[in-house]
Amino acid sequence: MAKCDSKRGEAMPVGWMIDREGKPLTDPKRADEGYLRPIGDYKGYALSLIIALLAGALNRAAVGREVIDFVKETGKATNTGQAIRGLSIEAFMPPAEFKKVLDAFIRDIRHSERLPGVERIWLPGEQSHAKRLDRRAHGIPMPKALRESLDTVAGELKIAPLV
Repeated sequence: MAKCDSKRGEAMPVGWMIDREGKPLTDPKRADEGYLRPIGDYKGYALSLIIALLAGALNRAAVGREVIDFVKETGKATNTGQAIRGLSIEAFMPPAEFKKVLDAFIRDIRHSERLPGVERIWLPGEQSHAKRLDRRAHGIPMPKALRESLDTVAGELKIAPLV
């Protein structure tokens, strides 16, 4: 998975954002000048549009440009909505049968051919769960630049730096 750490001077991957002229924007410091591209090209756009309509418009919450940017406007209440969908597996099939289908599907995914250098195929949530367990056991890693800036602020406030 591509990631970017602007504090380390890393660029955003091409395809994440475009500038106002439609050209790739890779400088994370200029992110406010551009537009986030949907994941999955036109299908991702369609999916994000449907989610916006279900989570925003259908709930009489803000959509599009009306959404308050809670990062920039920290004192304002957000005006976003949520969409939750529940369904009864039993309305379609017995839960035990669904579990068998699901287990077979997961086994098929796990045993799929991998690209060179790919050791494991992860399912949604697995990496977050593994990371959570690791951080509970070993703590949360902190980039050197962040640690130094927090220690500087601690010094200015005359409080002890992080240990």
